[in-house]
Amino acid sequence: MRLIPSDTPSPPESNLGTSPSWPDQDVVGIFSSPSVLLPNYYVLVVTETKNSICRVCTAHCQILVEVEGGRAVKVFGDPESEFFGGYTCPKGRALPEQHYGPNRLRHSMKREGDAHVAIGSAQAMDEIAEKVQAIVEEHGPRSVALYTGTGQIGPWAAGPISVAWLMGLGSQMHFTSSTIDQPGKHIAMAAHGLWAGGEQAFDDADTWILIGTNPAISKIGGVPGNNPSQRLKKAKDRGLALIVIDPRRTEAAKRARIHLQVRPGEDPTVLAAMLRVIIEEGLHDQAFIDEDVDEFQAMRDAVEPFTPEYAAERAGVSAKELVEAARVYARGTSGAVTCGTGPNMATHGSLTEYLSYCLMSVCGRWPRAGERVAKPNVLMPTYVAKAQAKPPYNGFQYEELRVRGLCKTSAGMPTAALADEILLEGDGQVRVLICMGGNPMMAWPDQRKTFAAMQKLELLITLDYHMSATAELADYVIAPKLSLETPGMTQLVEVTKFYGYGLGFGRPYGSYASAAVDPPEGSDLLEEWEFFYGLAQRMGKPIFVGMMFGWDPMHLDHHESPPNLAMLDMANKPSTDDVYEILTNNSRIPLSEVKKHPHGHIFETDQTVQPKDEGFEGKLCVGDAMMVQELGAVHEEDYARRHRDASFPFVLVCRRANAVMNSAGREIGAPEHHKPYNPAFMHPDDLADLGLSAGDTVKIASPHDFIYGIVESDDSLRRGVVSMTHAYGGNPGEDDARVREIGSCTARLSSVEQEYDPVTGIPRMSAIPVRVELGVR
Repeated sequence: MRLIPSDTPSPPESNLGTSPSWPDQDVVGIFSSPSVLLPNYYVLVVTETKNSICRVCTAHCQILVEVEGGRAVKVFGDPESEFFGGYTCPKGRALPEQHYGPNRLRHSMKREGDAHVAIGSAQAMDEIAEKVQAIVEEHGPRSVALYTGTGQIGPWAAGPISVAWLMGLGSQMHFTSSTIDQPGKHIAMAAHGLWAGGEQAFDDADTWILIGTNPAISKIGGVPGNNPSQRLKKAKDRGLALIVIDPRRTEAAKRARIHLQVRPGEDPTVLAAMLRVIIEEGLHDQAFIDEDVDEFQAMRDAVEPFTPEYAAERAGVSAKELVEAARVYARGTSGAVTCGTGPNMATHGSLTEYLSYCLMSVCGRWPRAGERVAKPNVLMPTYVAKAQAKPPYNGFQYEELRVRGLCKTSAGMPTAALADEILLEGDGQVRVLICMGGNPMMAWPDQRKTFAAMQKLELLITLDYHMSATAELADYVIAPKLSLETPGMTQLVEVTKFYGYGLGFGRPYGSYASAAVDPPEGSDLLEEWEFFYGLAQRMGKPIFVGMMFGWDPMHLDHHESPPNLAMLDMANKPSTDDVYEILTNNSRIPLSEVKKHPHGHIFETDQTVQPKDEGFEGKLCVGDAMMVQELGAVHEEDYARRHRDASFPFVLVCRRANAVMNSAGREIGAPEHHKPYNPAFMHPDDLADLGLSAGDTVKIASPHDFIYGIVESDDSLRRGVVSMTHAYGGNPGEDDARVREIGSCTARLSSVEQEYDPVTGIPRMSAIPVRVELGVR
């Protein structure tokens, strides 16, 4: 800000330009107005527009940040981005409120009695390092666990450095949100195998199936995240036959050619029936099956009982539409099947994901030799895509846990077991938990057990920018910098394509952005990776980092470690850019080149899928014994009794909200962005039958526990379904009375000890049987 005499010739009229008579000709824009205190002067406010990357979710939209007086005041989509074209969503546009809102922590906090007081970050690291070291010396390295949630999306450097610190202690106890989100993707890939030619591109597809995913809101899952609603519209206009399997008429379902509005939890039933139709009518790709697929007969036998009539009655859909969906998909030439959190959380998630892969393989939906590589790397090394399978590999039986016979899988450590690992006393008990980018009290299933576990810990540390429900219980809350205050790059999004079909950028896109603003004046904030680096320094441990999953996309077994690890300089702290240089070592496009494109860039390549290696005999598997056995168990279920249980006549399913990312964004609280609570949406006829009106408080009870909710009408739901956004609410106890202020935690309705996947440990977190009655709050 600068005071300019009012008699200066040609004062500016707006913030769109400058006058030759005024100073600072190189400013991006200025705003002037008469000074109240000094009326003979104009106040000159310098406005800059800086390039950045939104890192709220994995879309990583290219954005512009309007900065005044060193503060971000507005975020909007970058119209010069050739990939995003000016698109962004409400979460990204709310970044200034996140950065400067009253709920943001400017300093780290330490618990003293029943309160938290500010503490310097250096002192916090001193104390934490000393306490962790003492606990490790007494109880061993397994007593320390790390949990990383979806908030890790933003601080990408923190992922490898935090894990490197944990492994340096000698602990394997790293848990992530992946195993309470979509662990079935990893198990399915291991059981089915992978295609070394990559995947078919959405932009080239003529058919696509979305199951329990709504990319228009989630920005992930099948449809690329750069304006997914517009991408769906354009795809439909060019003739894409979209099939949506979902109990709600979502934004994606409204653009579908066929919408199967299934009963929640019946996704494997529908997929098995579709496979049966395709095989029975000879619509499968026999040539591809003969060349590249194993166990076709085993799968054929397994789906035989799933007639269209049986599946239609069980799933509550039309048999005619189910058959038509199978025919439409099989008669296409390209396209895929993408599953979301809904089917993964509704039990049989691994089976649903596996049957999706089987559907693609039976129809031959994999790139052949000579076709273009759909997603060549940019900030990862070049790889050779080949028209051949990587056969099935071991997906579990790595590190064993102490509860329910669970172990580490290709999806990671089973997070649903971590509360028990804290509560179960004895050798190997977890006594220290560090949470980064996550809010276990909102995210983990069986909330009351989680609450007990958090209180049992000897040391709970969370890295969070506000006092979340988990932070309220923590011994230390480390206040981090936020995304506009840190450099960013898009390598993370490229990595996601190795976590399931339809993930990642749809084009070879890369971007880098430096920090747009400094942290608030007077604050004491760290980047998340700096915290773990600081602990390592104080504990005398080295940090080794390297590119994750970058050397060959066909070597994805999670028990393998990346080669060419580099040790960070532990005497002279590196910069974030130094860490990024290590993580992008040997990338197809050097980071230095990506930095030359402030609006991001599509780095096209002429890479094509290469022929199969001579003599190669590996094949994909569509009849895995474990999956076939589980499908048989699905057929034997007493589904009629479950669907007609008078004690719990409804099923509760999860849904996404456009203005929040799990629990992040709720703290902004501006009514123009979202409600402060998560409504319990129900069909209007169900509300009428129960004598309820929109806005009523209800009690929602499962066989395990209950919560309160505020009902709202939603005629896009099928009858008998309650739909709520997860990760709302507060801690058990007094927070329950604040349902209209903060909502309710749907995770409380799940039990980790009942109806859980025996491999991944994920319990039923969606399609939960519930009853709904008028509440008292």
